[in-house]
Amino acid sequence: MSFRVTGLSPEPFRHLYGLSAEALRAVGVQRLVADERPGFPDRVELREADPGEALLLLNYTHQPAVNAYRSSHAIFVLEGATCAYDRTDEIPQVMRVRPLSLRGFDKNDLMIDADIIDGGQIEDLIKRLFANSAVEYIQAHYARRGCYAGRIDRA
Repeated sequence: MSFRVTGLSPEPFRHLYGLSAEALRAVGVQRLVADERPGFPDRVELREADPGEALLLLNYTHQPAVNAYRSSHAIFVLEGATCAYDRTDEIPQVMRVRPLSLRGFDKNDLMIDADIIDGGQIEDLIKRLFANSAVEYIQAHYARRGCYAGRIDRA
């Protein structure tokens, strides 16, 4: 079964690129500079930031549904990211090196299945979740910190 992994569009974040620390702080955003790799996973390009690259740490509503599963959490966005990751049947390395929580949602944005897996075995869990025809899409989260990692759809 084919699947498509996508990162976030950079559009909602572009207005933050280049703002002063004070202007960012006023909207609840913090600029950090990556000092190790891995450690700073970007949610647009779905890659690890290299040491020295600037990222924005902000709260993002990754599940905007108007139901009990509405949710937001902290994410990193590479400052200046311009192109969202969008690949079919390819898992970005940033997801392979961490334990993941995959959450399957139905057409009403209700979570109907979920599990935790080592990132190196993500394809097995994707196949299992999509074997249930009621699963419309999957959200990947980094299991340790609970942060949104990316979206997985049927291709």
